Amino acid sequence: MTAGAAVAVDLGATSGRVVVGHVDQAAGTLGLDHVARFPNRPVRLASGLHWDLTGLYRDLTYGLADAFRREPGVTSVGVDSWAVDYALLRGDRLLGEPFHYRDGRNEAAVEAVHARVPFEELYRRNGLQFLPFTTVYQLAAERTGGCLGLADALLLIPDLVGFQLTGAKVAERTNASTTGLLDIETGEWDRELAVRLGLDASVLPRLVAPGTPLGGLRPEVAAELGAPAGVRVVAVGSHDTASAVVAVPMRPEAAAYISCGTWGLVGVELERPVTTDAAREANFTNEGGVDGRTRFLRNVMGLWLLSESVRRWERDGPPIDLPELLAQAAAVTTPVPVFDANDPRFLAPGDLPGRIVRWCLENGVAPPRSHAEFTRSIIESLAEAFANTVRTASALSGVDVETVHLVGGGALNTLLCQRTADRTGLPVLAGPVEATAIGNVLVQARSTGSAKGDLESLRSLVSRAFSPTRYDPGRPRER
Repeated sequence: MTAGAAVAVDLGATSGRVVVGHVDQAAGTLGLDHVARFPNRPVRLASGLHWDLTGLYRDLTYGLADAFRREPGVTSVGVDSWAVDYALLRGDRLLGEPFHYRDGRNEAAVEAVHARVPFEELYRRNGLQFLPFTTVYQLAAERTGGCLGLADALLLIPDLVGFQLTGAKVAERTNASTTGLLDIETGEWDRELAVRLGLDASVLPRLVAPGTPLGGLRPEVAAELGAPAGVRVVAVGSHDTASAVVAVPMRPEAAAYISCGTWGLVGVELERPVTTDAAREANFTNEGGVDGRTRFLRNVMGLWLLSESVRRWERDGPPIDLPELLAQAAAVTTPVPVFDANDPRFLAPGDLPGRIVRWCLENGVAPPRSHAEFTRSIIESLAEAFANTVRTASALSGVDVETVHLVGGGALNTLLCQRTADRTGLPVLAGPVEATAIGNVLVQARSTGSAKGDLESLRSLVSRAFSPTRYDPGRPRER
């Protein structure tokens, strides 16, 4: 094994970044160098809410060029992103900017899908929780009022970036598992389901596993970016949560994880999916993980509740200092409401504080008044949702959870980590913050020879390189 440098392109629902990772398993070293960060803002067009994928691709290629200038020894690039959203192509041409999963077009499509295939049957076939923006519902909306009839290929967001870089049209399995069109038993496209839903299965690309080399950069891309000779693009766990879970330094038989950012993904890692009636009724999902593992989890609304509230307050007032706001929230001593963080009303952009007030009034509780009280209410509600989901995941899967690992940007939110520990009654180990980029880099490193072994071997390297912050129920945090 030789030391190598890998570039992780990590695209989140609010921002993207380019990170160079250095892995030398023999020496026990793992490091990250942050090269670029850029916003990812949706745009509302006459047709609805879309992603600005052209601008996002421009920004990430600028970041790649900077990475190649800084580190001439880069051997590979991997791309991960949020799930479910896709682009349609005809030939090599993009048929418009992809829709944003928060667009309202999916509402009518849900009923149309379930009229053809009841949700109970869908769950048996794909193992996915009900989310109104899952790809299968989006495609039903696309079929009745979009470009689906013109397309000859469908690519999920990270696969689209990979195509632009290499020319390869594929679907990486962890992200494909979020579409609702992957057979939970075989791991292949469920073409029969696609036909029943009136979808043309020929647009679905070849499936590849994490770690699969996709090829070199297209010559014109390599020249434009100043790429070192021999750089290869590698399929990683391209669903960002799949990459993040790779970097959770846990013992899967005794731990739950929370990958916390815009969304909070709360669950356990299993060898096999759980598709019981109880799992369906609890709205748990079975998504693909690296090395064939199953991510048995449930989506919780996440820090979107706070970021969208702050955006609303700043629209009507001065800029808000988030660390100061969180400190004020931590100092709140009066009771605040604990609302249902997963209420569908909180999904769409807009006046989140106003919706929280309406939820409180409808449920007979006094709403928060100040920004600090709103923030504390959001944190308490998220912590309660996390705790309930951990307990349910344990009961449904049989995993005896002893520790909760919280990774991602939420690991920096000390109030959220402590209240999650308090409400679960379990120690919370927070970090690494950059779990997604780390997992992305590690899968690349294993593909190129800088690392080897199973997930436990990779996680051992994470444990040596990054020390989590421990939060015990009712106690001050410890390093």
